[in-house]
Amino acid sequence: QVQLVESGGGLVQAGGSLRLSCAASGLIFSTHAMGWFRQAPGKDREFVAAVSGNGPNTSYADSVKGRFTISRDNAKNTLLLQMNSLKPEDTAVYYCASGRSIFVTSLRTISDSRYWGQGTQVTVSS
Repeated sequence: QVQLVESGGGLVQAGGSLRLSCAASGLIFSTHAMGWFRQAPGKDREFVAAVSGNGPNTSYADSVKGRFTISRDNAKNTLLLQMNSLKPEDTAVYYCASGRSIFVTSLRTISDSRYWGQGTQVTVSS
């Protein structure tokens, strides 16, 4: 049974930083691209970032480029998202997701994800 468990969310002031983690179990972690999506109140869930199964290739939404960094530790089955220079518009529930292949291009939309975590709330105050 695949489980993705996010942690690290919270309340932060604009300009601050947070680091999200996703602990994965029940899948061969290194064979899946992994990513983060987010959903703000009243809005659709949107892509934030993804990383290839072996780590070197990444992809980001334009809205977070230069501020967020996605990474993974395959030895610990862990996905990370370092979020810097946070803005109020980054407020959302952040979800960890696994792709259907090793390639970062395989995880870009909601339908590309095979498994989801339960989400962690990030709130950025102005």
